[in-house]
Amino acid sequence: MAELEHYDILVLGGGKAGKTLAMDQAKAGRKVALVEVGMIGGACINIACIPTKTLVRSAQIADLVRHSATFGVATTAPTIDMARVALRTAEIVAGMVEYNLHAFQASGLDLVLGWGRFVEPRVIEVTSETGVRRLTGSRIYLDLGTRAAIPNLPGLAEAMPLTHVEALKLEVLPRRLVVLGGGYIGMEMAQAFRRLGSEVVVIQNGPRLAPREDDDFAAAIHDLFKEDGIEVVLGAGDYRVEGRSGEQVTVSLSDGRSFDGSHLLVAAGRVPTTADIGLDLAGVALDAKGFIKVDEKLRTTAPDIWAMGEAAGSPMFTHVALDDYRVAKSDITGGDRTTTGRLIPYCVFIDPEFARVGLSEKEARAAGTDYRLATMPMDVIPRARTLSERKGFMKALVAEDDSILGFAMLGAHAGEVMPVVQMTMLGGLPFTALRDGIIAHPTIAEGLNMLFSHLSKPEAA
Repeated sequence: MAELEHYDILVLGGGKAGKTLAMDQAKAGRKVALVEVGMIGGACINIACIPTKTLVRSAQIADLVRHSATFGVATTAPTIDMARVALRTAEIVAGMVEYNLHAFQASGLDLVLGWGRFVEPRVIEVTSETGVRRLTGSRIYLDLGTRAAIPNLPGLAEAMPLTHVEALKLEVLPRRLVVLGGGYIGMEMAQAFRRLGSEVVVIQNGPRLAPREDDDFAAAIHDLFKEDGIEVVLGAGDYRVEGRSGEQVTVSLSDGRSFDGSHLLVAAGRVPTTADIGLDLAGVALDAKGFIKVDEKLRTTAPDIWAMGEAAGSPMFTHVALDDYRVAKSDITGGDRTTTGRLIPYCVFIDPEFARVGLSEKEARAAGTDYRLATMPMDVIPRARTLSERKGFMKALVAEDDSILGFAMLGAHAGEVMPVVQMTMLGGLPFTALRDGIIAHPTIAEGLNMLFSHLSKPEAA
């Protein structure tokens, strides 16, 4: 049996929270080991945020070329080289992996590559091609992440469907892509492949796309997809799948409708990668869905073991994982930072972008929260007109005390405008700070001056 190696800090999983904590504590002079199965830098860099947005950018360029005549620039129709698209994505990922590896080395942490699992309450055994190591730590942190869910429906697993991971590596453009799921990942991938030239159909179980968002935004996104030529199927219910992705697949709904495609992409949510880790041996409890139970300081049910990131039930965004690191570090240094009451923004990289922070109208009504409403179409913003990106609208909810309760935007550069409102909310400033502030002209953010110029009472629910 391998000798037991002891560390001050032992981190299992190298996602955003885990790798940041490991580097920080190693730089602080502690003896730190980071156990990672192989994705240097974490899922965001290797298979999620970065490669997905790289693919989206290629799709945006293709769409811009198709519409270049609008700007007085005559071009021929674009020719898509999917092998080059995939290579560009791989090159960007490789560069960021290399950067992270150098950062690990510079911090002084011990990077242990291999599959890690608990074999005793505080002992993690790591298996790799070079052998087995047994590690323990005074403080143990779990950053186990999630994986794409494959629903248990007839024929789906046998069809060998793509997830976003495999889709990002395609070197041949799908003739017709069937996307199962109309959430954030499904929408981004559907529009990207459509703009690259695939026929695309999105099949959504619920009554609309973007199910978390207000009806007006969901309807506007649906209209965008229809303009792009994406077929959207709502209220799908149960279905069965025949065939094999990459060859020929048929998705048959319970109401008799069926949809054929050359490729099948599943975007039906994510599940935690907490199985087969030996968490029961460590005394780490899970909830009914397999997520690690943690308190407001990310402490698990086992002494001196913390969990961070998506597997700990944190909202599934890299920027939230980064804040989990801050919470964990605060606990080490005796601080009082917790996960309670966090103001969490997010952005969906469809075109135009959708971004939101704070309450939606749907959430405010459900909570019985009174609010005043400000809405404005993007079309009235001068910069949107100069860019010929006039689709979408802004919306803000304002409390009676003039504080901002929430903001959402479907429009050009929404992800860059939204943090302006977020900082206003974090600073406790009234909406008048954005209404009356001098914002540079002509910018998209200037629209905030205009948005907050008129407020109205919401219609009765």
